[in-house]
Amino acid sequence: MPAAAYDIATSRPDAAPEFSPRQQVVLQHALTLLVDGGEKALTTAGLARTASCSKESLYKWFGDRDGLLAAVVAFQASQVQFPSEAGATADAETFRAHVSSFVEALLGVLFSETSLALNRLSIGQSNTNSNRLGHLLLVRGKHMISSRARTMLESGRRHGLLKFDSAEDAYQVLYGLAIRDVHIRLLLGETASPDEQDLKTQAETAVDRFYRLFGA
Repeated sequence: MPAAAYDIATSRPDAAPEFSPRQQVVLQHALTLLVDGGEKALTTAGLARTASCSKESLYKWFGDRDGLLAAVVAFQASQVQFPSEAGATADAETFRAHVSSFVEALLGVLFSETSLALNRLSIGQSNTNSNRLGHLLLVRGKHMISSRARTMLESGRRHGLLKFDSAEDAYQVLYGLAIRDVHIRLLLGETASPDEQDLKTQAETAVDRFYRLFGA
C-alpha cells in the first residue's frame, strides 16, 4: 500500500486501512516490537530482520518510520470491524445485531494486552515534547473508530432505527455504556472479572441500555 495512505497530515481520520495478508504479518511483528521494546525498538532494520522481509519492501509499503508507526496503529484499530451500511440496515433486528458486534469488537481491541501496552507506552511519553505515538493513537485509532461509528449510527437514524439529535452525543453514550471504568482499571493493572471478560454479554447489555435511550 502506498506510504501516503498513512500520512497523518493528509489521510482522512475515518479512512479504513486495507492491508495484504503479508503486510498484516509484518505489522503484527511491528506491534510485538513496539509493545516489548517501546518506540525506539521499532526500526526498519529490526522489523525487516524479525519479519523476514526486505527494508525496501517496508519503505515501499509504509514510507518512512513515521509512516510505519502510523500503519501499526491503523492496523490495530482496524481490528474493530464495521458492517456495510447496505447489510446493517436491512431491518431493525439486523442493525441492532451489527451494533452489538461493533461494540464487542471494540471491547476486544481496547481490552487486549496489545492496546493496553500501546496506551501505557503513550501515557509514559505524554510529558515529552513530541509524543508521536499518542498523537497517532488519537488520529489513526480513536478518531478513526469514532468517526466510522458515528457514520454507522447516522445510518440507523436515516433508516428510522434510532432517534437522536447528535450522532456524537449518541456515540459517546454508547462508548460510555460499553467501556464504563473497565478500561482505566485494566490500564492500572487490574484484572478483568469473569463477567467483564464475557465481551459478548457485556456488548449486548450496553446496546440494550443504549436502545432504551435512543431506540426509535
